[in-house]
Amino acid sequence: MKGFLVANPKGGSGKSTLATNLAGYFAACGHDVMLGDIDRQLSSREWLATRPFELPTIETWDIGPDNIARPPKGISHVVLDTPAGLHGKMLDKVLKLSTRVIVPVQPSIFDMRATRHFLEALLDEKAVRKGKADVAVIGMRVDARTRAAGELERFFATFELPVLAYLRDTQVYVQAAAAGMTIFDLPRSRAERDLEQWQAIIEWVEQPQ
Repeated sequence: MKGFLVANPKGGSGKSTLATNLAGYFAACGHDVMLGDIDRQLSSREWLATRPFELPTIETWDIGPDNIARPPKGISHVVLDTPAGLHGKMLDKVLKLSTRVIVPVQPSIFDMRATRHFLEALLDEKAVRKGKADVAVIGMRVDARTRAAGELERFFATFELPVLAYLRDTQVYVQAAAAGMTIFDLPRSRAERDLEQWQAIIEWVEQPQ
């Protein structure tokens, strides 16, 4: 089983957008995928409830704050959407289900400050130090023309981590999510630019673990 953890201590950083679309990619590839939501807002679970039945299936399972159960046998890919403030024992528990960790970051000083402390703690986790979980970062809602985009790029440069992509700020994600869909469920002509931005993410998650 391949486990993918999407985490950032800052609320509104794009975790659910990233987690749902990653699960959507695996489902579109024909994998048996589960999307676990331990965020108290249950954004991913509520999104799954609106997903049209004719689209590739994404399963879910109950995950409580104190009970991180392993998904059932037969599942090949697991994506975990996590709450703001993830740390300590909870971080340790979800890392045990994960072989890859993706940290989405928005180009704001508040997001970068919060993420710096989280990344430092994450890189000090036993699973990461021993190479059992790889870590990468992604810029979310980035306008390359802005000064903030440059500041985010400089922030990423302070860590020796793969920077997978800078995803643009677009209503395509919002409109797809409202319909229980991902960019991988849309006609290619509607999401072509976004699918191109996802190529490096896909290459990273598809690397042998």
